[in-house]
Amino acid sequence: MKVSVDRSLCYGSAECAHRVPGVFAFEDGYGVVRLGRGESADDPEVREAAEKCPSQAIVLTE
Repeated sequence: MKVSVDRSLCYGSAECAHRVPGVFAFEDGYGVVRLGRGESADDPEVREAAEKCPSQAIVLTE
């Protein structure tokens, strides 16, 4: 599964980067998925970050 951040929904809480810094970063006021980490959606910590994202901007897809 893939993970991405929908920038149109993200309002820059940086919650994802604090929860899973190995997968997410905070750049230009938005959460982003680090290069090479887009296939990390099966990680339980990534799933939890998606569930707890205050703007629901983290997208998990198959």
